[in-house]
Formats: sequence, structure tokens, C-alpha cells
Amino acid sequence: MARVFLCVLDSVGCGGAPDAALYGDEGANTLLHIAEACDAGRAEDGRSGSLKVPNLDALGLGAAITLASGKVAPGLSAVSPIGRWGAAQEVSAGKDTQSGHWELAGVPVTRDWHYFPRAIPAFPADPMAELIARAGIAGTLANCHASGTEVIDAFGLEHIATGKPIVYTSADSVVQIAAHETHFGLERLLETCRIAAELFHPLNVGRIIARPFVGEAPGGFTRTVNRKDFAIAPPDGTICDQVVAAGGAVHAVGKIDDIFAHKSITDVSKGKDDMALFDHVLAWTGKAGPGHLVFANFIEFDSLWGHRRNVSGYARALEAFDARLPELIGRMRDGDLLIITADHGNDPTWAGTDHTRERVPVLVAGPGIEPAELGIIPFAGVAEMVASHLALSK
Repeated sequence: MARVFLCVLDSVGCGGAPDAALYGDEGANTLLHIAEACDAGRAEDGRSGSLKVPNLDALGLGAAITLASGKVAPGLSAVSPIGRWGAAQEVSAGKDTQSGHWELAGVPVTRDWHYFPRAIPAFPADPMAELIARAGIAGTLANCHASGTEVIDAFGLEHIATGKPIVYTSADSVVQIAAHETHFGLERLLETCRIAAELFHPLNVGRIIARPFVGEAPGGFTRTVNRKDFAIAPPDGTICDQVVAAGGAVHAVGKIDDIFAHKSITDVSKGKDDMALFDHVLAWTGKAGPGHLVFANFIEFDSLWGHRRNVSGYARALEAFDARLPELIGRMRDGDLLIITADHGNDPTWAGTDHTRERVPVLVAGPGIEPAELGIIPFAGVAEMVASHLALSK
């Protein structure tokens, strides 16, 4: 009974991308620099000592870092990994969530996404004027590159007072619109984002993201679980399309359905945090049928710790995932394949708040899986492994 569990640890890169300098990221290495900071006692907030991820390391995490970047991460020294391990290199011209996931699913991004300049305002006047008119809002706030949590603290009170949504972007091809769930209204925010998608998708902007939040004052504003992405649909031929066409099912956990614009997604499991998402993946080990793909994204590595440049928090998140990994491996049945990988980097020791161009680890486990080095493979090689295991044909 062949099944695949594909877990994307969002932003958990391992350095070594040969074109990193083109993105201003030469030397970036998310996992290596976290391990080095832990080893040097610079990541002591809520944890202590060297990075403790023995289960990921046993599958080949440390070996993947060395393969990708030529560097040895302190504390990650499994000599003979028990899984198949390697690293993947992206060919799409970007370091964003959408490009990374589409390529992992077998479809490299050949189009040129539209990215917004680091200027204020960052967005062109005409579509913004039409958005304001069609959405019936008094105007917008921020209109710049920003960290989501910081921009909400900076403009939250003004947003509540004026009813103007907070609009910002990042290094991704994205328009993010934040608004208060109560004072502005969740449905009104979603409708505003639908209008924005109609205006910005034709410009090749990959995603419009609704960012609802609650709270009444800076420091107390909190984003809710009701985030929703309005994404351009991927072209035909993703691994999701192949699974569904063969009569299987794709069980999306986390924001996978949004990244793929709900295309060839059978059902969706959301959760308040990554540990809740892990619970959903565990539940699917008992429910997924033969020929099914459980496709999960664990977002908090990226959203809570990478963008905020919080090394201790990132280390805690890695250790928390690692501590639960034996639960998942222990539930694997004969014919199951577990693949753990990432979509890009987000080095918390790096300047700024953006993603970093990196190779990513690829760790493969399951009953009967023989240890082997995969080498450096393309991102699309992950989709090829899924297709091969499920005996799919294009």
C-alpha cells in the first residue's frame, strides 16, 4: 500500500546555493548558522546548549548540510545516516514560497514574478486607486516592504481608528493586507483581498495574502489562524495533479492548498501552530489510503523565527519538531515513504528580514528504505521520488 508523506519545513535551508550571490545571499546557511550560534551559547532564550536534533541528524541532516555547503554543523555528526539523504538545488528564479513549492511539486517557475521596489509607496498608483474604490475603503496604510508583526504594531491603532487596511510586501511576489478581525471584519478583509487578486494577478504578482489580527494595542496585536492566500494557480503537471489523475487523493496540511490555489487538493487540515499541524499529519497515517499523498507545510520556522531573525526561537522550533519525529516514523506502514525537505532558506543570522537563497536538505525514510546518499538533486527530484514511489505516469 504505497503512500507518501511529504513534509516541507518552511525555510529550513542548508546553504551552498551556487547562485546565492545574485540574491545578496552568498554565505547564508540557515541550519549551519543556527547550529553554530547554539554551540557558541548565543541561542539561550528558552533553550540551552548545542542544537539538539538527533532524529533529523540520524536521517542525514548534518550530512546534508555538509554536502550542500562544504561546512560541518557543530553537534550534527551522524556518521552513518539511517535514511536516504541529500540536498536539493532550485532552478526557479526566486527564493519565495510559491516558486519553491511548485518546483518541489515538479513544476519549475519559468515566468518572471513581479516584485515591488523598496520604495514608499511600493505599489503602483493605478491598481491601488482601483482597490480603494472597489473595496469601499478610505485608503491604505504602510504601502511598503515590512515585517508582518512589526507593521501591525506600527499601524494597528491607526488602522482601527481610520478603517484603512495595512498593505505591505516582502522579497516574495506578494501583496499582504492586514486588518482587524473585529473592527474591520474578516469577511470584509477577504473580499478586499479577492479584489486585490483580480487587480494584481494580471501583473504577475504571485499571491495576495489576507492577514487578519486581533488585539487593541501595540504589543498585544496578534495575527490569527484565519490567514488566507489568493494565489495564481500553478500550471498543469504538478505532483498533486498526477496523484489525483491516478485516482489518489492529496491531503493538504497547513497552507499547501493556498500555495497551489486549491488545484488538485482533495481536502485541507489547518491548525493554530506547527504542533497542531504535526498532529494532523499523524492522524493521516491512520486515514490516508493507497496512492495518497499527505503534503504538509510547517510555516512557523519561517514566519515566527526566520523573518524575525530569532535564532533561539528557530532552534526551539527545530528541536520541537525533532522530538516528535519518532511518533511519525513509528506510525509508518509497509509501503509508506516519508520525505522531509524545505522550500528556501531564511537565515536568522542574516541581515534584513527576507528569505535567503539556499540549497535545502532532502531526508527520506520509511519501512524498508535502505540508507543511501542522494547527492545534489533538483527541487523537482522530490516530485520524481513521489511519482516513482506511487507508480505514477505523467
